[in-house]
Amino acid sequence: MAQIFPKWTNAFPTAFAGGSFILALALVGLVWYYGSPWYTDVGYRPEQPLPFSHKLHAGDLGVDCRYCHNTVELSAHANVPPTRTCLNCHRLILPESKKLLLVRESWSEKKPIGWIRVHKSPDYCYFNHSAHLYAGIGCSDCHGPVANMEIVALTEPLSMSWCLDCHRRPEPHLRPRTELTNTLWIPPPEDQQAAFASRVIREKNIAPPEECSGCHR
Repeated sequence: MAQIFPKWTNAFPTAFAGGSFILALALVGLVWYYGSPWYTDVGYRPEQPLPFSHKLHAGDLGVDCRYCHNTVELSAHANVPPTRTCLNCHRLILPESKKLLLVRESWSEKKPIGWIRVHKSPDYCYFNHSAHLYAGIGCSDCHGPVANMEIVALTEPLSMSWCLDCHRRPEPHLRPRTELTNTLWIPPPEDQQAAFASRVIREKNIAPPEECSGCHR
């Protein structure tokens, strides 16, 4: 009796199963990457209401981060600088500049400038700036080399896994207190950094939480 299907179809089930497995892996990989904060969030660079250059202020002029964001060492939240902070300098420096028109209007009309946050933790996540600075985590570990940025952009995913990587192994990220706001700081050789971090962890009793309640309160 003649066969209904040709002989090559015998390999079809194996090929179909293998192809389905490869396709499933490809789909998981695509979702894993293109749906992750590394793809969806990193690089976020919103247009601000006025052209403020962090490179000029924090980089070229050496203005300390804490001059404008003056609550980061004392509060859980990093403040957005009020208009008064800008005018502390710009009442005398380029007071008539067209670039500062919005600053002058903000002050005269007593309305805050609508700065757009670039780095923001989700509402369901608790993050304390002062605790991280006390431990020795510098600004650039989360915010990147801000002193080189004309326009601030998101350089890290700020995801749960990214945070946990640091909580599980904080040693490479700890730095001297004098270098906290140095966004261009480069760690010393690995053995020196390890010795420094070990001492700091012991002296400050640093034990980053890894359980859910540490951040989801």
